[in-house]
Amino acid sequence: MGVRDLPARGRATCTGFIESVTHQPPSEQPFFSAVVVDALEHSFQPSVGGGGVKRPYARLRVIWLGRNRVPGIEAGVELRLNGMVTQVDGLPAMFNPRYEILSRQEHL
Repeated sequence: MGVRDLPARGRATCTGFIESVTHQPPSEQPFFSAVVVDALEHSFQPSVGGGGVKRPYARLRVIWLGRNRVPGIEAGVELRLNGMVTQVDGLPAMFNPRYEILSRQEHL
């Protein structure tokens, strides 16, 4: 199941690619956040029947509370996530999910 296929709420497993990560400053409460998408492309694809209007790929915000960093989690990594899906600021989100790294993007 991809990010686009996630339910609005409930336990789910999906695979996707980390598009970006967010680090909190040391003065803030610690949490580490990543945005996961179905595919790493130019962040936009044509909408179905939208007459050329483009819309962003579906996104999932993943948040690890109490962490400043999560080993292996960086932009370009493909992973499988398992956790409870909820809505935060209009985006689906998973807090402290289980994860498995499937592949890494090699840096040349």
